[in-house]
Amino acid sequence: MPEERQHDRGRVGVARGRRAARNRQAVLAAADRLFTDCDNPEDVTMADVAAAAGVGKGTLFRAFGDRPGLLRALYETRLEPLREAAESGPPPLGPATPPLLRVPALLDATLRFKLDNRRLALAFEESDSTSPYKAAHYERWHGLLRSVLEQIPGLADTGFTAHALLAAVRADLVEHLADREHVPREQMRAQLAGFTATVLGTDPPDGAGDPP
Repeated sequence: MPEERQHDRGRVGVARGRRAARNRQAVLAAADRLFTDCDNPEDVTMADVAAAAGVGKGTLFRAFGDRPGLLRALYETRLEPLREAAESGPPPLGPATPPLLRVPALLDATLRFKLDNRRLALAFEESDSTSPYKAAHYERWHGLLRSVLEQIPGLADTGFTAHALLAAVRADLVEHLADREHVPREQMRAQLAGFTATVLGTDPPDGAGDPP
């Protein structure tokens, strides 16, 4: 009998784990749709996400803690392919790329990600009450960019340079340029390529802003 009860508890635990995983995916999918379709990311509430996912608010809070936790999970899910490409993928983002080519490629990929995920990126970067520069994703991206900049001979103060370059792809700036100034996507990419080239002391690549 004790063995049977233990077996039953194990089956219940497995079922709960599967249900929790399904609920998590349903919540992420619902949040993804809501942030993609919204005009103002601040209008998307936890109650909206729970209703769209078909789960209770308690389930939502147990899985993600709070709204910043949900945004972080959704943002990290979308960002994962880019992070993998940047950390271990092939050129132009991966470590085998020469630094003077890799830096603009990393920044261009980041800009394209922010443009493709404008509402989510804006909500995520504005959701944390603490300094955005202390966020784990920012520290990781800054560290990666700094490590690449350190491979460029003669480039001083790579930590500050990495901060300055990342400031050019902040979500609030991208949103302002796209929504308020109506800067076309390819023009924005070309502007970033030109700015990056100025910082690095190189010439912008031919066709800067063209699709990769």
